[in-house]
Amino acid sequence: MKNYKLAIFLFIAVAFAINKGVSQTKPGSWAELKAYHTAMSTTFHPSEEGNLEPIKTRSGELVEAAKAWKNSTPPADFNKPNIKEKLNQLYIESVALDNLIKDKKVTDKEIKDLLAKLHDRFHEIVGACKAENKEEAH
Repeated sequence: MKNYKLAIFLFIAVAFAINKGVSQTKPGSWAELKAYHTAMSTTFHPSEEGNLEPIKTRSGELVEAAKAWKNSTPPADFNKPNIKEKLNQLYIESVALDNLIKDKKVTDKEIKDLLAKLHDRFHEIVGACKAENKEEAH
């Protein structure tokens, strides 16, 4: 009888563990996250090499991608106030950078610095999504 109960317990424990692993969402599965990442990478990485032309001509794409991401329905694992707050900040900061570039009220150094901060904010959000998954697993 003890072996039977132990077998049932182990079966339930393994099934639960497998279910937890399968239900975790990866940040890369969020389509709007991917879209923002694409817009960010096409503007940020050239700036690291001193090429600010992509951000000067495509800053509006960051705004549109940030808006779409902020307004999207997140995967259940990421539907948390902390992530939503960071997405709102990302959108506000994307709009601010775009406005400064369009109004030509910013130096190249300021563009580079603001874009780097926006890049850091993006990684904060991705990190928060990964942290949510870790919390769900425990």
